[in-house]
Amino acid sequence: MDAQVLAAEIVPFAVTAVSTYGAAVLTRLEVAAADGTVSLGHRLIQRLLSRQGTEGGIESAVTDLAEDPNDPDLQAVLRVRIKAAILADAELANELREMLGQGKTSIVASGERSVAANVISGIASTGDSATIQR
Repeated sequence: MDAQVLAAEIVPFAVTAVSTYGAAVLTRLEVAAADGTVSLGHRLIQRLLSRQGTEGGIESAVTDLAEDPNDPDLQAVLRVRIKAAILADAELANELREMLGQGKTSIVASGERSVAANVISGIASTGDSATIQR
């Protein structure tokens, strides 16, 4: 996976974390209650900031993005800064790839009438003539 692709995969997670926490994502917040995407975004940003020489550019890009997380130009600036950090440090790139791999959920339904979901917050019925009461 090249640096451009890796940076492009990281940015959506970072944007979600920045959208949720704003510039506070730069500090070591407790994100245990956050959903997986926000938590992964926070961890990715923290990993990028932990590398010598990456903190200034990435930190300023995150701070700017916090002002308007939906701005595609600000997202592009963050992506370019992340790409530069990846190109400068192969070990960092490998760590980020590993983190992204751990953050992906794979859900498989197998067999007749099976249900596949990450979270089911309601009724999932696959049987014939099921009676469901509320």
